[in-house]
Amino acid sequence: MSTLLGICLLLVLSIGTTIGHRNVLLLLADDGGFEIGAYRNKIVQTPALDALAKQSLIFNNAYASVSSCSPSRASILTGMPEHQNGMYGLHNGVHNFNALGKVKSISKILSDSGVVTGLIGKKHVGPGEVFKFDYERTEEQYPINQVGRNITNIKLFVREFLEASKEKDQPFFLMVSFHDPHRCGHITPQYGPFCERWGSGEEGMGLIPDWHPIYYVWDELILPYYIPDTEPARRDVAAQYTTISRLDQGVGLVLKELADAGFDQDTLVVYTSDNGPPLPAARTNLYDPGMAEPMFIRSPDPKSRHNEVTYSMTSHLDLLPTFLDWFNVSYPSDHPEESDTNAIDEQHPPNPILTGKSLLPLLSTEPPSDPDQAVYASQSFHEITMAYPMRAIRTKRYKLIHNLNHQLPFPIDQDLFVSPTFQDLLQRTASNQDLRWYKNLRLYYNRPEWELFDLKLDPAERKNLVGKPVVKEIFEKLKGKLRQWQELTNDPFRCMPGGVLLDTGEYLNNATCFDLGQ
Repeated sequence: MSTLLGICLLLVLSIGTTIGHRNVLLLLADDGGFEIGAYRNKIVQTPALDALAKQSLIFNNAYASVSSCSPSRASILTGMPEHQNGMYGLHNGVHNFNALGKVKSISKILSDSGVVTGLIGKKHVGPGEVFKFDYERTEEQYPINQVGRNITNIKLFVREFLEASKEKDQPFFLMVSFHDPHRCGHITPQYGPFCERWGSGEEGMGLIPDWHPIYYVWDELILPYYIPDTEPARRDVAAQYTTISRLDQGVGLVLKELADAGFDQDTLVVYTSDNGPPLPAARTNLYDPGMAEPMFIRSPDPKSRHNEVTYSMTSHLDLLPTFLDWFNVSYPSDHPEESDTNAIDEQHPPNPILTGKSLLPLLSTEPPSDPDQAVYASQSFHEITMAYPMRAIRTKRYKLIHNLNHQLPFPIDQDLFVSPTFQDLLQRTASNQDLRWYKNLRLYYNRPEWELFDLKLDPAERKNLVGKPVVKEIFEKLKGKLRQWQELTNDPFRCMPGGVLLDTGEYLNNATCFDLGQ
């Protein structure tokens, strides 16, 4: 009898350890870069993110597929580059960009598969029917700072979501989208260039109970190469670092709520940022400061890699396939009833092709190094006035950028333009002073059609090798692979700048570029 009871108890324990739902927590920074101790920044203090990194696989070659807020969020949520999902620029205000109505987002796919979905913080994508979450606490219901920077509110919203998830006894996908360290000086300058004063407890600034601001001495910072070494830029970065303390403490609060609710042992945790910092050569650029991103993935599986680094080339486009793989959910077909995949017409367009891959295998084993492994990026707008489409391919050693509107000066977004860093660049340029920067504004504005960089010899991307005989074969190879990716993802810009794309009517199944005869 005792043996039988022992067997029954063993069965109960075994079942109890295997029936827990698989969940996902996605933590997203807003314009965050490598201002993290885990990425060897020796000045900024990020204890929560550093602790998460030690429990995670750390990605050293993770890249956004676009360097702009709304397009990047849409790409993460759809697994498609911005030119494929239709979110070409910012969603808010006069910019008014929206993804294509037929696009499927991770929230819709998972919700249809019985996974409870939630979004807390900055949403910044549309239309609502494409990016609908079961639980939403975003700027569409509350002021953006209250859901994106007030980490006490964020903590309480997370608690509310997790308590509801427990009652429903379903797996969940929760995205916590912080608004830090995004700039705010162009909208609410009284709070400082990065809203570093908002909620700090200073007179008239309000108080976030759970935030303990960390302040930095501007002349003691160690600046990355792409930021001008000037007092205004240093003060700018010091303010940015203070808001990173709010982000970091918010991450810590969210992870504590996850643990207190008993979900940390069955939840995949991912941390990354939408794009690079709002500084020159970073956000809105496809240079590395604009598209290289921090990324940690913490698996609850004790056999997974923890406190290790992967050098595998990784894209934000890999996140949707990763989440589907985690939940064992297939990407839905637009018309599963069609057995003949060649039967394509205006009413039955082909199913979209996802070019990303699941990252779950990396959590077990580092693959052999492949010098040809590449990630791709696509940028068309940011603000509505910033029509400067760019396409890029990056391997571990080389990057090729195609500037389609190279005849125009590179556009500057509003919040960067009014920033202390950029205003100082303008004043120094006008008065012929030393910029203390690795570029000058003439070169920054006026870019050639093609830019090719050897990142091993030139990690700062300063020496364009296009036209050099020694890299001619590499140029043609990367150019061909980039064009192939554009065709695979149905890029409407793929014939620019010298041609016109016809892909409707008689060209529906045979999209063709026609030369402009220039």
